[in-house]
Amino acid sequence: MQKPAIYLFTDGAASGNPGPGGYGAILRCGPLEKEFSGGYRLTTNNRMELLAVITGLEAIRWEGAEVEVYSDSAYVVNAVTQGWLEDWKRTGFKKKKNSDLWLRFDAVARRHHVHFHWIKGHAGHPENERCDVLAVAARSLPSLPEDEGYLAESGAESQLLM
Repeated sequence: MQKPAIYLFTDGAASGNPGPGGYGAILRCGPLEKEFSGGYRLTTNNRMELLAVITGLEAIRWEGAEVEVYSDSAYVVNAVTQGWLEDWKRTGFKKKKNSDLWLRFDAVARRHHVHFHWIKGHAGHPENERCDVLAVAARSLPSLPEDEGYLAESGAESQLLM
Protein backbone atom coordinates (compact mmCIF):
# COMPACT_ATOMS: atom_id res chain seq x y z
CA MET A 1 0.00 0.00 0.00
CA GLN A 2 1.31 3.43 -0.98
CA LYS A 3 1.86 5.77 1.95
CA PRO A 4 0.64 9.34 1.56
CA ALA A 5 3.04 12.23 1.00
CA ILE A 6 4.16 14.15 4.05
CA TYR A 7 4.33 17.93 4.11
CA LEU A 8 6.79 19.63 6.44
CA PHE A 9 6.60 23.39 7.00
CA THR A 10 9.41 25.01 8.99
CA ASP A 11 10.79 28.26 10.34
CA GLY A 12 13.51 29.41 12.67
CA ALA A 13 14.05 32.66 14.54
CA ALA A 14 16.72 34.31 16.64
CA SER A 15 16.54 37.58 18.54
CA GLY A 16 20.00 38.83 17.73
CA ASN A 17 22.30 36.58 15.78
CA PRO A 18 23.49 35.03 18.00
CA GLY A 19 20.81 35.39 20.62
CA PRO A 20 17.86 33.50 22.02
CA GLY A 21 16.49 31.34 19.23
CA GLY A 22 13.60 29.08 18.46
CA TYR A 23 12.23 26.83 15.76
CA GLY A 24 8.77 25.78 14.69
CA ALA A 25 7.60 23.00 12.41
CA ILE A 26 4.32 21.58 11.19
CA LEU A 27 4.23 17.99 9.97
CA ARG A 28 1.16 17.06 7.93
CA CYS A 29 0.16 13.67 6.56
CA GLY A 30 -3.35 13.47 5.16
CA PRO A 31 -5.74 14.76 7.81
CA LEU A 32 -3.14 14.38 10.60
CA GLU A 33 -1.04 17.30 11.72
CA LYS A 34 1.52 17.80 14.48
CA GLU A 35 3.38 20.91 15.59
CA PHE A 36 6.90 21.03 17.03
CA SER A 37 8.88 23.82 18.61
CA GLY A 38 11.85 24.41 20.84
CA GLY A 39 14.42 27.01 21.67
CA TYR A 40 17.89 27.77 22.99
CA ARG A 41 19.36 30.55 25.10
CA LEU A 42 22.15 31.41 22.65
CA THR A 43 22.08 30.27 19.02
CA THR A 44 21.71 31.55 15.46
CA ASN A 45 18.85 31.89 13.03
CA ASN A 46 20.46 29.44 10.57
CA ARG A 47 20.80 26.78 13.27
CA MET A 48 17.12 27.17 14.16
CA GLU A 49 16.02 27.02 10.51
CA LEU A 50 17.94 23.77 10.06
CA LEU A 51 16.84 22.30 13.39
CA ALA A 52 13.19 22.85 12.43
CA VAL A 53 13.70 20.63 9.36
CA ILE A 54 15.62 18.00 11.34
CA THR A 55 12.98 17.83 14.08
CA GLY A 56 10.20 17.32 11.56
CA LEU A 57 12.09 14.63 9.64
CA GLU A 58 13.04 12.79 12.84
CA ALA A 59 9.36 12.59 13.80
CA ILE A 60 8.41 10.57 10.71
CA ARG A 61 7.63 7.02 11.80
CA TRP A 62 8.40 5.02 8.67
CA GLU A 63 11.31 4.73 6.25
CA GLY A 64 11.17 5.92 2.65
CA ALA A 65 8.57 8.64 3.10
CA GLU A 66 7.98 11.15 0.32
CA VAL A 67 8.52 14.45 2.15
CA GLU A 68 7.84 17.90 0.74
CA VAL A 69 9.67 20.48 2.87
CA TYR A 70 8.61 24.14 2.70
CA SER A 71 11.10 26.58 4.20
CA ASP A 72 11.79 30.30 3.93
CA SER A 73 15.49 29.67 4.60
CA ALA A 74 17.59 30.11 1.46
CA TYR A 75 20.52 28.78 3.52
CA VAL A 76 18.82 25.42 4.17
CA VAL A 77 17.07 25.04 0.81
CA ASN A 78 20.11 26.03 -1.28
CA ALA A 79 22.48 23.86 0.76
CA VAL A 80 20.49 20.83 -0.32
CA THR A 81 19.19 21.75 -3.77
CA GLN A 82 22.38 23.40 -5.05
CA GLY A 83 24.73 20.68 -3.81
CA TRP A 84 26.49 22.68 -1.09
CA LEU A 85 25.90 19.92 1.46
CA GLU A 86 27.56 17.34 -0.79
CA ASP A 87 30.56 19.65 -1.23
CA TRP A 88 30.81 20.20 2.55
CA LYS A 89 30.68 16.43 3.13
CA ARG A 90 33.47 15.85 0.57
CA THR A 91 35.71 18.33 2.36
CA GLY A 92 34.89 16.93 5.80
CA PHE A 93 33.04 20.10 6.80
CA LYS A 94 36.35 21.93 7.21
CA LYS A 95 35.64 25.19 9.03
CA LYS A 96 31.95 24.83 8.17
CA LYS A 97 29.47 26.26 10.63
CA ASN A 98 26.64 24.05 11.85
CA SER A 99 28.38 20.84 10.82
CA ASP A 100 26.86 19.04 13.84
CA LEU A 101 23.37 19.81 12.54
CA TRP A 102 24.22 19.13 8.89
CA LEU A 103 25.49 15.67 9.84
CA ARG A 104 22.30 15.05 11.79
CA PHE A 105 20.20 16.30 8.87
CA ASP A 106 22.10 14.11 6.41
CA ALA A 107 21.52 10.99 8.52
CA VAL A 108 17.76 11.52 8.82
CA ALA A 109 17.24 12.77 5.25
CA ARG A 110 18.82 9.59 3.86
CA ARG A 111 15.93 7.62 5.35
CA HIS A 112 13.41 9.43 3.13
CA HIS A 113 12.83 11.04 -0.27
CA VAL A 114 13.06 14.71 0.67
CA HIS A 115 12.16 17.53 -1.72
CA PHE A 116 12.71 21.18 -0.78
CA HIS A 117 10.62 24.18 -1.73
CA TRP A 118 11.67 27.71 -0.89
CA ILE A 119 8.83 30.04 0.09
CA LYS A 120 9.01 33.74 0.80
CA GLY A 121 8.90 34.38 4.54
CA HIS A 122 6.39 36.72 6.16
CA ALA A 123 4.37 36.81 2.96
CA GLY A 124 1.10 35.41 4.24
CA HIS A 125 1.78 31.69 3.71
CA PRO A 126 -0.44 30.26 6.51
CA GLU A 127 1.84 27.41 7.59
CA ASN A 128 4.96 29.57 7.42
CA GLU A 129 3.27 32.22 9.52
CA ARG A 130 2.23 29.58 12.08
CA CYS A 131 5.77 28.18 12.21
CA ASP A 132 7.09 31.71 12.80
CA VAL A 133 4.67 32.11 15.73
CA LEU A 134 5.89 28.79 17.17
CA ALA A 135 9.56 29.76 16.73
CA VAL A 136 9.20 33.22 18.27
CA ALA A 137 7.23 31.81 21.22
CA ALA A 138 9.85 29.09 21.77
CA ARG A 139 12.75 31.56 21.88
CA SER A 140 10.88 33.59 24.48
CA LEU A 141 10.42 30.79 27.02
CA PRO A 142 12.14 31.17 30.39
CA SER A 143 15.09 28.93 31.24
CA LEU A 144 16.03 27.98 27.70
CA PRO A 145 18.68 25.24 27.42
CA GLU A 146 22.13 25.82 25.95
CA ASP A 147 22.74 25.00 22.29
CA GLU A 148 25.80 22.84 22.91
CA GLY A 149 26.63 22.62 19.20
CA TYR A 150 26.68 26.39 18.82
CA LEU A 151 28.73 26.86 21.97
CA ALA A 152 31.31 24.30 20.91
CA GLU A 153 31.79 25.70 17.41
CA SER A 154 31.80 29.37 18.39
CA GLY A 155 34.13 29.08 21.36
CA ALA A 156 31.44 30.65 23.51
CA GLU A 157 31.54 27.57 25.74
CA SER A 158 35.07 28.41 26.92
CA GLN A 159 34.07 32.03 27.48
CA LEU A 160 31.18 30.95 29.71
CA LEU A 161 33.56 28.90 31.87
CA MET A 162 35.85 31.84 32.61
